Amino acid sequence: MAASEDARELALVAARAASDKKAEDLILLDVSDRLVVTDCFVIASAPNERQVDAIVESVEEKMRAAGTKPVRREGTREGRWVLLDFVDVVVHVQHSEERAFYELERLWKDCPVIEFEEETGAANLTRSDDEEDDQA
Repeated sequence: MAASEDARELALVAARAASDKKAEDLILLDVSDRLVVTDCFVIASAPNERQVDAIVESVEEKMRAAGTKPVRREGTREGRWVLLDFVDVVVHVQHSEERAFYELERLWKDCPVIEFEEETGAANLTRSDDEEDDQA
């Protein structure tokens, strides 16, 4: 069963909020077929704790404006890996080092990617391997 339309919309709200604060390597995953506790993961990273905190604040603010708030927050004190649980959507904001070490995308590689484009529509944030090779 695919993620609900509401969950997908909230995931996009969270992704746009993270993108507004220059989150890196944004990816949205539909984990509804693998987990019963949530429908979508939003995974983002930042090169330092201050930016992780800024992304988290932006996500919480935009999600609150969309009518939801996290039922659980973890990792906010350390600022290395913050988890925001909005029930249908779980947002992971990781320091770049934690992102490289834990490789959450690899753990959930069988889950469908939810396409996400920045507000301007100029760049798709979920690139294929071929596109990444072309840019190198």
